[in-house]
Amino acid sequence: MNTFTYQIGNNLYINLTNRCSNRCTFCVRDQSAQYEGYSLWLDSEPSVEDVVKEIGDPAQYEEIVFCGYGEPTYRLDTMLCIASHVKRRGGKTRLNTNGHGNLIHGRDITPQLAGVIDLVNISLNAPDKMMYDRLCRPVYRDVAFDSVLFFARDCKKSGVCCRFSVVDCIGKECVEKCKELADREGIPLYVREMINNG
Repeated sequence: MNTFTYQIGNNLYINLTNRCSNRCTFCVRDQSAQYEGYSLWLDSEPSVEDVVKEIGDPAQYEEIVFCGYGEPTYRLDTMLCIASHVKRRGGKTRLNTNGHGNLIHGRDITPQLAGVIDLVNISLNAPDKMMYDRLCRPVYRDVAFDSVLFFARDCKKSGVCCRFSVVDCIGKECVEKCKELADREGIPLYVREMINNG
C-alpha cells in the first residue's frame, strides 16, 4: 500500500515521489524500504486529491513537510497545489529539497514558492563540488553543487525563507567548512544527525 503522508512527532510529511537527482551515500532510502514504520517506496505517485484527503485539517500539525523518499520539486505543480491548500487553511509548510529544482525544470522556480512555502531546507552536505559529487552522486554531475548555491540565492531574492542543512556524518571539519560557506552566503546552517534506518 502506498504511503502518501506520514506523521512523525507533530509534523506531517508528504511523500510525493521516489524520483531523485542525487544518490547520496548516506540516504535512508538505501538502508530500508521502511522509515519509522512507514513503507515509503511508491508504486504510483499521488494526486493532489489523494494527499489533501489524507491531510485533513493542516492546522493540527506543527508543519506540513514535503519530504519523502524522493525530491519533491520533481512534482512542483502538485506540491504547490497542496501547499496552497495548506496555507489557505492555516497550516505551515516546509520543503526539504536537494536544491536541484531549477536544474530539474530548467528555470528559476523560487518565485512560485514565495507565499506558499514557509521554509525551504536545502541539503548542502558538502563544502565544495568535489566532495559533493563524491557524497551525493548527482545526476547533474559537475553543475549540481553550484546549482544548490544558486537555488539558495534565488530563494533569498524571491523572499523565500531558507536554510542550508548538513548531515553530521560528513565530519566536524567539513561541517565547519559548510558553516563558513553558509555564513558567506548569508544563509543559516542546520546540522542534523545522520538517520540510521537499518
